[in-house]
Amino acid sequence: MKPLILPLLAVMGVGALAQDPAGAVVIKGNFDRFTSDELGNVYTLQGDEIALWNAKGVRLLRNSLKTFGEITTIDAFSSLKPMIFSSPQGMLAELDNTLAIQADPIDLNRNGFPQVTLACMSVQNMFWFFDERLMRLTRVDHQLRTVASTGRLDQMLGISPHPILMTEADSWLYVLDPELGVFVFDIFGGYAKTLPIVGTASIEVRDGRILYLKDGVLHSYDLKGHTIGMPVTWLSTYREKGLRDARIERGLLYALYPDRIVVAPLGP
Repeated sequence: MKPLILPLLAVMGVGALAQDPAGAVVIKGNFDRFTSDELGNVYTLQGDEIALWNAKGVRLLRNSLKTFGEITTIDAFSSLKPMIFSSPQGMLAELDNTLAIQADPIDLNRNGFPQVTLACMSVQNMFWFFDERLMRLTRVDHQLRTVASTGRLDQMLGISPHPILMTEADSWLYVLDPELGVFVFDIFGGYAKTLPIVGTASIEVRDGRILYLKDGVLHSYDLKGHTIGMPVTWLSTYREKGLRDARIERGLLYALYPDRIVVAPLGP
């Protein structure tokens, strides 16, 4: 179910605080970050504990990953088998359907990738890495053999990006720099375009749209029409206090607040 979109017309107000909609599912907790998969499941991170919840707010699994290091990325590209990445430690691991680490974590520093600051999953059981020192995107297979590479992005783009997030969808890689926009590459490392999405810390690519939170308001970028609007949801169309992130899956809106995650149908 694709969200309806309102034109983006006016300057946003400030200070609005929407109430949780009637009948909403509320997952209580002070979560550091969260994500969702295409099945509608929710993955939460609180300290070193990762948990899996269904859309009804039932916790299905949880696991403590004390020895892994600070988790900076949870990528649920592969439903029920997410990838986790620790940028400070340069460690990467895939979890199985019990949230346990499969095999041994991969130490990127010891495998020829000492300056990787971002990682995400790719089709065909592969990974993307961003090397901050080399200013390069590299796609590797499960044995960490290079399959594709962009070369230096500063030379390719004529600017020096400082990305904070990347995600693959429909065989395109989306790389977010909150000041410069979203850089789009094909799976061979070829640069395609830069999208004018700035001022956000996260993006979700679904159904031909990029969803992102800016100034406390949920926005949507149409990848075909190249227009920016606001999805019609129960969220306020003004700056909403405490709203930290939001995602849409299977007709449901997932909103992250400091003390909870709220899950409810899209409609206001």
